[in-house]
Amino acid sequence: MCRFLVYKGKDEILLSKLILQPIHSILTQSYDCRLRLDKRRPHNGDGFGVGYYTHPQLGPEPCIFTSTIPAWNCINLERLASKTTSSLIFAHVRATTEGTLADSNCHPFRHKGLMWMHNGNIGGWKHVKRSLVNDLGDRWFLGVQGGTDSEWAFALYLDTLERMGCDPDSAEFSRNGFGHAVLRRAMFDTIARINKFIAEIPDHLTRSDPIDTRSLLNFAVADGHSVVCSRYVSSRTDEAASLFFSSGTDWKEYEPPGRYKMERRDRGADIVLVASEPLTFERDNWVSVPTNSILTIHKQTVLIHPIQDEYENTDPSFSRSSGFAVSKGLVSDGPVETDMLEVDTRC
Repeated sequence: MCRFLVYKGKDEILLSKLILQPIHSILTQSYDCRLRLDKRRPHNGDGFGVGYYTHPQLGPEPCIFTSTIPAWNCINLERLASKTTSSLIFAHVRATTEGTLADSNCHPFRHKGLMWMHNGNIGGWKHVKRSLVNDLGDRWFLGVQGGTDSEWAFALYLDTLERMGCDPDSAEFSRNGFGHAVLRRAMFDTIARINKFIAEIPDHLTRSDPIDTRSLLNFAVADGHSVVCSRYVSSRTDEAASLFFSSGTDWKEYEPPGRYKMERRDRGADIVLVASEPLTFERDNWVSVPTNSILTIHKQTVLIHPIQDEYENTDPSFSRSSGFAVSKGLVSDGPVETDMLEVDTRC
């Protein structure tokens, strides 16, 4: 499985302060994942990508830099990150599950002002792909350039926005954003459509070729103004792939070099980070996103919405099994703190 990172800040930040310098930066996670137990493939070395929004005068589309070179061995990443600033950043290191090693398969993906990335897999993908493709509008089908389930999920998300009456090709939406409520609703609906395709796999196919239809759907999408992330597994008993967030007023480095800490001078937040693995070992800095929920960042305010579907488990005493996530090279245990959350129970 992959690892990703999101930065949303009131002010711009140097990319290197997120991607290169922290003691457990996403570059470090490309070769040293502390929450990965798959010893057969211990690295996220199948390419990487960085996406960031620039000054509005340069247009609403994010800049994307991807490479099939392992992140730890790319001098151009160091050169770029040490001289580039942005207030909304995506970063992703890849361990391939679907698709070949190619730039077109590296995250994040982009369409107009939207940016997308994924950590996980769509269950039963080889039996689901045809149904998903057939359900797409021509624009979104023709826009897919690679071969990953992640990019096809992005095409499905774009199609969902269009069905909601929000054309992703609209200049107005690209310039001003869709609004966090629209992005979140489209995420709910995209996950529901994926589950529907999996439920419709004919029984005779699963009998002749036993497959695992459980999905791990940790998605992230941004429109230049708001960010929406999901932490999701299509199971009532299994734990999802790990996802954490941290918020505060200053992302500050201390001695020795690489020791960053999220400072909080008051209850407000100027910075929000979302990561598959924490960038630091300061346990009180990081909050575990609840399984089967959607995290929204709007003006540096974090909202958590539960995904209320057939896989919701409302029993507060029930402990989900991490076995499925472990089998995919992930564990889900991590620091948990709840007093920083603003939880919204509405969809």
